[in-house]
Amino acid sequence: MNLRECEASALTLPVNERAILAKRLIESLDALDDSDTERLWLDEAERRYREYKEGGLSARDAMAAVYEARERL
Repeated sequence: MNLRECEASALTLPVNERAILAKRLIESLDALDDSDTERLWLDEAERRYREYKEGGLSARDAMAAVYEARERL
C-alpha cells in the first residue's frame, strides 16, 4: 500500500480511530533521534524542491504569504 492509499484508507476511519492513529504516528516520530529527524526534513525539502522545479507545485512570494497569514489571524 502506498502513502496515498494508506491516507485514503485512514480518512475513512471513525474520528476516534483516526485520533488514535494520529497519536501513534506522532509518538513514532518522537522516538527518532535528532539526526534521523534532520535527515527526514532534508529529504522532504529536496522532494518539494524537485516537485516545484518539475512544475508540480506552485510558489508565491514569502512576504505575500506572511501578509495573508496575518490577515487570516
